[in-house]
Amino acid sequence: MRENSTKGYQVLARKYRPETFADLVGQGAMVRTLKNAFMADRIAQAFIMTGIRGTGKTTTARIIAKGMNCIGPDGTGGPTTEPCGVCEHCTAIMEGRHVDVLEMDAASRTGVGDIREIIESVHYRAASARYKIYIIDEVHMLSTSAFNALLKTLEEPPEHVKFIFATTEIRKVPVTVLSRCQRFDLRRIEPEDMIAMLRRIATSEGAEIADDALALVTRAAEGSARDATSLLDQAISHGAGETTATQVRAMLGLADRGRVLDLFDMIMKGDAAAALTELSAEYAEGADPLAVLRDLAEITHWVSVVKITPGAAEDPTISPDERSRGQAMAETLPLRVLARMWQMLLKALDEVAQAPNAMMAAEMAIIRLTHVAELPTPEDLVKRLDNETPPPPPAGGTPRSHGASDGNGQANALLSSGQSSSGRSGRPSAALAQDTVQALAHYPTFGHVLELIRANRDGKLLMDVEADLRLVSYQPGRITFQPTPDAPPDLASRLGAALQRWTGNRWAVTVTSETGAPSIVETRNTEKKSRENEARDHPLVKAVFDSFPKARILDIKTRQDIAAEAEAEALPEVEEEWDPFEED
Repeated sequence: MRENSTKGYQVLARKYRPETFADLVGQGAMVRTLKNAFMADRIAQAFIMTGIRGTGKTTTARIIAKGMNCIGPDGTGGPTTEPCGVCEHCTAIMEGRHVDVLEMDAASRTGVGDIREIIESVHYRAASARYKIYIIDEVHMLSTSAFNALLKTLEEPPEHVKFIFATTEIRKVPVTVLSRCQRFDLRRIEPEDMIAMLRRIATSEGAEIADDALALVTRAAEGSARDATSLLDQAISHGAGETTATQVRAMLGLADRGRVLDLFDMIMKGDAAAALTELSAEYAEGADPLAVLRDLAEITHWVSVVKITPGAAEDPTISPDERSRGQAMAETLPLRVLARMWQMLLKALDEVAQAPNAMMAAEMAIIRLTHVAELPTPEDLVKRLDNETPPPPPAGGTPRSHGASDGNGQANALLSSGQSSSGRSGRPSAALAQDTVQALAHYPTFGHVLELIRANRDGKLLMDVEADLRLVSYQPGRITFQPTPDAPPDLASRLGAALQRWTGNRWAVTVTSETGAPSIVETRNTEKKSRENEARDHPLVKAVFDSFPKARILDIKTRQDIAAEAEAEALPEVEEEWDPFEED
């Protein structure tokens, strides 16, 4: 890079601004395309540069303008991708004073009147240069009328006119404008390229700065060369000698990365007291609570990515110690825990940003994170429930039959009604048995059992009974059924326990391998299928399906169903009121 010879101090972002395509950092694809276009004399009438801040959009526009109008040191050169930088046109363009290279800020000149000036001036040839070039920065800020006014000139400009646009919001530029331009997307600068660029600048300035300090600057710049050089300028002034990572961290208001990893580790272990102490210590040393939570979110994201793709740990902006600790965390922490922490940190960042006291909000967020870290995952809860042993049968119950399976035997032991619980006396047992028979007489059919379940609003049990119970035999107090293949293993015990709780009497609910009647759901499905087949055989329905093959039958209503619905929706009859003036 060539230093500009200007009087007084010049910030590094301007002093080391690229002057040729070779000086552009991290934009190899765009540079290659432009070089080939210049060599083949295929220079488009309009270019549009897009990318994040500080990646070189306006600088690239000026370099293109220099290349188009460069005449070389001897004054005989043509368009080139390597402008000399010493001819009158190159010098004037880089200093922003060339009469034929007009730069316009669309953020301040958004109206159609400003564009009308350009449209009226394009018809005049360049005063001294080869091309008249219009550079419009932040072009997305133009109004809709301004864009529309520019379309015709942009599509068919005079041969001596070129347009170069720059924008950070490419989605706000109309498609009609994009289709008339050659688009270049400027990429974020990779960390390796950024560190190398900062090292060259620091060496040229005679400044001593540590490698880990450059890594911090690179990470804070987020791929922007202008941000990186501005931060480097500030870091050199802040260091007053050799600039260390500690000084850069203090300048940026960041906590020590190692200490943030310690805080992350404390949170994952559920140690709330130690985590709050560490957060208070970092806050006392000048760290911003919001920045600490951002670092925690960044670590959570990085550890999650390393867990999925271990190669992501090889990041030049990360020290070897951080890399080893992150890899160890990725091996031990489940992905579900990391995802849960990421979601909670996103919510905590919003809370801390809006809270009247950021430190208090950050402390509450740390308390929640440490509390949740000790909670089991849903998979662990399911495993615990599966491993729980069922409760023992009540005292005095019938012992489990050796020939029955565990589930069926337990159901028989819990629900058997053959043994009296009144004691050894025969007369009280007979009286109790008589009372039991009278109580169970209220449920003469299995349909009454279903109504009892509905009345007690046990939806889960009702669904399981209707779907998975194939009734073999029924007597009041005794139910024998064949379960479907999808039946829950505890259906018999749940049904018996619920009936005993609601009726006050024991029920014998037995599972058998004998073939039972179809379940209620199976019966409904069979009836529905039969009615659907009958409906499909109707000539009108056949005609509908012939015209619309993908049609589906959603519901079928019989005349009885329609009549019942009409009766339910009908208004009740009102008795005729007595009219005192009516004559008898």
